[in-house]
Amino acid sequence: MSVDRVLSWLESNEQAGVDRLCDWLRIPSISTDPKFAGDVRRAAEWCAAHLRESGVDAEVRDTTTKDGEPGHPIVYAHIEGDASYTGPHVLFYGHYDVQPVDPIHLWESDPFQPVVRDARPGEPGGKRIVARGAVDDKGQVMMFLEAMRAWKEVTGKPAGGARMTILIEGEEESGSVSLEPFVKANASDLKTCDICLISDTGMLGRGKPAITYGVRGLAYTEVVLHASNQDLHSGLWGGRCPNPITELSRVLAQLHDKKRRVTIPGFYDDVVPLSKKERENWKKLKFNARAALKQIGLPPAADIGEQGYTAMEREWGRPTAEINGMLGGYTGPGAKTVIPSHASAKVSFRLVANQDPAKVTKAFFKWCKERTPPGCRWEFIDHHGGLGVTTPIESPTMKRVERAIKKATGKSPALIKSGGSIPVAGMLKGRLGIDTIFMGFGLDDDRVHSPNEKFELDCYRLGARSHAVLLHELIGG
Repeated sequence: MSVDRVLSWLESNEQAGVDRLCDWLRIPSISTDPKFAGDVRRAAEWCAAHLRESGVDAEVRDTTTKDGEPGHPIVYAHIEGDASYTGPHVLFYGHYDVQPVDPIHLWESDPFQPVVRDARPGEPGGKRIVARGAVDDKGQVMMFLEAMRAWKEVTGKPAGGARMTILIEGEEESGSVSLEPFVKANASDLKTCDICLISDTGMLGRGKPAITYGVRGLAYTEVVLHASNQDLHSGLWGGRCPNPITELSRVLAQLHDKKRRVTIPGFYDDVVPLSKKERENWKKLKFNARAALKQIGLPPAADIGEQGYTAMEREWGRPTAEINGMLGGYTGPGAKTVIPSHASAKVSFRLVANQDPAKVTKAFFKWCKERTPPGCRWEFIDHHGGLGVTTPIESPTMKRVERAIKKATGKSPALIKSGGSIPVAGMLKGRLGIDTIFMGFGLDDDRVHSPNEKFELDCYRLGARSHAVLLHELIGG
């Protein structure tokens, strides 16, 4: 059948779909805060109910962490598809949990009372939904949910007859601590999937659709440097014993050399070099590094990083080491002259394809030990990690996604990578051998994880249409 009827249904029912999204956004599904556990489950039930209305037998499954503790539920469903279906078995992944809203005083409106409004003078773009989770990830999952609803309404068939598995989790914003045990327990089912589709990424810009074919991995650590067994008077002990803040700063200042390369031995051993073709393709995208810096209040001189690579190449194709926070001593108002007993730092590594987060973490801790300041001892904490992934751009499913976006938006999508990390993609690749295609429609200025998060309706519309046309491509349209 023609996909035009499905697209027409989406257009006629767009306001109802936006209203449904706003209902979902009103549920404060903050996964990291235990006091919202009931709301997280309520958001899962809402999602499952929407899928059931689209003819999908969706379940809300309880989860447990590696330590056997109860986790937040996963919405899980399988659609067998028509007997004549010969396309790929697609696994759709998304998440319904959201980040905390702090600092609340910077929000222009209640983060869980969605506001649909026009752009204000000086704001780029058009009408948008402002709420926590608007783009990350309820709004982007909703594009898929509404496409599913449209196909059911028009054809009477779930997913229009395509074979699909759906996994929508409630812990992405708090480390996905129950996801790996769930994937392991359901590996026999999930292994039947050919490809994973995720809508949790972005476009190149307004009206510039893109497919993300690679994301970086992550190794997230914390190091604590201990010295004395108590905080000390800096007048009595200064210059007589180690100050953990000073010593930790000295050690971490050695993480990069003069060319801003990471100094940990072996750090680059498994890095897959950027190909000449890849660099040429990215250059054609005409990324404006100066404009991007200006947008965040920085001058052109702030374009710094590993020598020999452009800003885009450093973000998409090179690994990094970053100090995300340091803590030690007295940080309250006024003065308190102490030498602290310990100081800590959170250090993360963004990794590229073939780098092993466990190997990088082990090498970093060894590097720290070799630089242990006199009289001090280390405490090392491995918070979490995830593999980076790169999907072959010539795969048949990738070509289907490219055709779908072009038909839905009128523009050929750019093929891009992301500097961010989506651990589930690495997990699926490492455990099950499943590649992931990222078909997202967010924008750089959507204020993800920040106050006044938004999702523009033009982006939502493009995403819903693209998901609908992709189903058409899957069933051989």
